Amino acid sequence: MSQKRQIRLGAFISGPGHHVAAWRHPQSKADGRFNFEHLKGVTQLAERGLFDAVFLADGLASRNRPSADGRTSGGAGFEPVTLFSALSAVTQHIGFIATASTTYEDPYILARKFASLDVLSGGRAGWNVVTTGGAEAAGNFGLEAHPDHALRYERAREFVEVVRGLWDSWEDDAFLLDKESGYFYDPSKVHLLNHQGKHLRVRGPLNVPRPVQGHPVIVQAGASNDGRELAAQTAEVIFTAWQNLEEAQAFYRDLKGRLARYGRHPDELKVMPGVFPVIGRTEWEAKAKFQELQDLILPEVGLAQLSGLIGGFDLSGYPIDGPVPELPETNNNKSRQALMLKIARDRKLTIRELYLSIAGARGHWQLVGTPEQIADQLQSWFENEAADGFNIMPPVMPGSLHDFVELVVPELQRRGLFRTSYEGRTLRENLGLARPENRFAADRRRSESSAAE
Repeated sequence: MSQKRQIRLGAFISGPGHHVAAWRHPQSKADGRFNFEHLKGVTQLAERGLFDAVFLADGLASRNRPSADGRTSGGAGFEPVTLFSALSAVTQHIGFIATASTTYEDPYILARKFASLDVLSGGRAGWNVVTTGGAEAAGNFGLEAHPDHALRYERAREFVEVVRGLWDSWEDDAFLLDKESGYFYDPSKVHLLNHQGKHLRVRGPLNVPRPVQGHPVIVQAGASNDGRELAAQTAEVIFTAWQNLEEAQAFYRDLKGRLARYGRHPDELKVMPGVFPVIGRTEWEAKAKFQELQDLILPEVGLAQLSGLIGGFDLSGYPIDGPVPELPETNNNKSRQALMLKIARDRKLTIRELYLSIAGARGHWQLVGTPEQIADQLQSWFENEAADGFNIMPPVMPGSLHDFVELVVPELQRRGLFRTSYEGRTLRENLGLARPENRFAADRRRSESSAAE
């Protein structure tokens, strides 16, 4: 009998919380982005709530903006794989999805650090593949300009294939550790990659054993056409941002429909929209919590955040209570710019109204209500081809995550929609994803099978 389909949950950890003014809230950890004890507590809380994974977004440049100089909390934080290696030692089940760039990182080093995290954690690593949406990173890597969007995605496809090949350098049973014979490993089961492509040349083998999961789970978050195609070809989880059921359904069906041309089944990709939940025991309490955060927004900070999300265009020279101007297509994060402009046009919002409306969720799904109301909405998307799970974005940390774990998770469990214990020890097992076979072992098996026929 097949197991009943259940909601998958990720905890998107963001220091003091996801609201742009979260660090100013009296109950937040203002230094949460670089406070290890805080992040340890948040991760252990998510594990107590039986979340599949914690996720950390990351960029390769400080997020300070001159128009809000010194007033934002996004300027500094931990490198994700380093942080998660430490957190893996104080947890047992929860997975770790770390962001790393195919545009500015080297495939050998990236493959090595994620393989190391997977081995250290006992099979709980995931890689959020990004091409880097912010142009600020270019100057930190000796480049005059950010590479073109289409070129970044072209490189990304080749990059992911190289990394997967490196993870297959050692077959699962390559290490003999035979003291009597003197063979530490079987030389026939370690493989050179010898990749020579358009963008990359990588010899191999990787100098880390094969990851516990075979490959760490591949995650992606692009919603542009290039991003969707990359996800259909390579991703096993996709994080996405939608405002309503109809848009989420259209994305879900489009993405799942692309998998067949890559020989993949729809269940091989989990779609997990971001959700920003403000939870109260009553509707009034939830609305009061949200308004308390909104009242902490400094106009220059709200405007700076919007400028970043709308493609890196500085909006400070436009009337703040006037319409959002027509803007050229960005070379940065195209899908997020398109989403911001769609929200503005659909709702006929001024610049001020737009930055207020996205101050918490940044274009993701925003829910304000009781645990039952939140669960109703999640259930609706889950049961109507809009989501396989959700990436939860707590407004204030740790309080908002605590509310979700203590109030919403039990409601989902009562409805039979969420686990009551972890199914396995690896991230793949808990997500219901198959462990990939080593490509070199598979080639040998097929060759031996053909020879025997």
